[in-house]
Order: sequence, then C-alpha cells, then structure tokens
Amino acid sequence: MMDRRETLKSLLLGGMAAGALVSCAEDVAVQEELPKAALGDYGRTEKEKERDAELLESGPSFTTEELETIAILCDIILPATSSAGSATDADVPDFIDFIVRDMPYHQVPVKGGLMWLNTESNKRFGKVFKDIDNSEQIKIVDDIAYPDRATPEKLPGVKFFNKMRDLTLTGYFTSKMGIKDLGYQGNSPNVWDGVPADVLKEHDMEYTPEWIAKCLDVSKRMDTAKWDDDGNLLT
Repeated sequence: MMDRRETLKSLLLGGMAAGALVSCAEDVAVQEELPKAALGDYGRTEKEKERDAELLESGPSFTTEELETIAILCDIILPATSSAGSATDADVPDFIDFIVRDMPYHQVPVKGGLMWLNTESNKRFGKVFKDIDNSEQIKIVDDIAYPDRATPEKLPGVKFFNKMRDLTLTGYFTSKMGIKDLGYQGNSPNVWDGVPADVLKEHDMEYTPEWIAKCLDVSKRMDTAKWDDDGNLLT
C-alpha cells in the first residue's frame, strides 16, 4: 500500500497528473473539510460563494449505497498509512459528490461505472461491490486498475476506474491532509547567511564585522535596511 501511495505522489510531483488535477477541480479550494470550504471565505467572489451554497443545498448526487461504494474505492486507491490518513479521512467522497454537482458531465460516467461495478460483482460473487469482502473487491479492482493488462470486456470498468482514480487523487491532494502528505511547502522564507566563505576567499573578499552584524544577523532578517543620503548602511 505504501508503494502505491509513493508512486502516486511521484506522479503528482513530476507533473504527470497535473491535467487531471486541473480538469477535475478548477474551482475547489484547498480545505480540510469541503462543505465548510464551499461556504467559507477563501478568495471566492460573492457570486462564486452563492453558487457554492446553491450546490451544497441541491442535495447529494449519489444515493447512500453509491456513496458507500465510492468511499470503498477511494480507500482502495489511497489507503491510510502510518504517516497519513486515507482518502475517506480527507473527506474525498464528499469532494467527489460536490464535483459531480458542480460539473454534471461527470455524473453519467460515475453512476454508469458504479452500475458496471455492481454488475461485475454480482456476476462473480453474488453480491453488490460494497457487500463483498475486501479480498474479492481487490480481485475486481486488479482487473480494471491496469489498462495494459485489462481484457476487452473489462474496458468499461477500466475507464470508470481511471476517472475514480483521478477524482480521488484530486480530492485527496487538494485537501489539508493531502498537501501535508505530499510534503508541499509553498512559498516560505529561508535564511541567507551570505556568500560562502570559500567563494569570498577565492575572490579575495571578506565580510567586515559591521556588515556581518547588520546584514547577516538571522534574528534581524525581517527588518528593513535603512541607508543615509550618501549610501551608507545605517541599520
């Protein structure tokens, strides 16, 4: 399970999944909980906030049973590890429900895929997907998770699983938990302690104690330098 998560993180960091992230979540903010995010103030215009509220009040896109199945798939794709929660811990099913409301063209492929999944499960194990045990669920998923190995009759399932994988990755890695798991730091101040001593020596230069005290004191790195009219550094 850990190898799978690390592989997915590598794909994201390498930019290979960027298209999926953009296409699935153009207007979704990085938030810990989607319902709160959709109503919160995180840079949205008033019209965007009104639309978010309308979408949340419009009712779920899926039945309870469908959401249970989506949750199972999400956690198969991104299970919990010793260092990070699962997709459902990050409320990814809620995210997918919201995305389908916001982008209705996802509804038919997802609902159709869930029907295909249940049909396949009934045919092989006599129960819908959410009611079979985990080992049986994995057997079905293994048949549709690797497009190059899938048989022709499994191609509808492959297409569905690809979409679910994209939605799950987008939902997880745009959540607070997923950003932390990804290790993304964003823009953050660093500490510059000057040109390395060996480089200065190579050019027969050195910092004077005055410059070191005024310019390379890490405790003063947020202070704004002040100069006199002659161009001399004051502080």
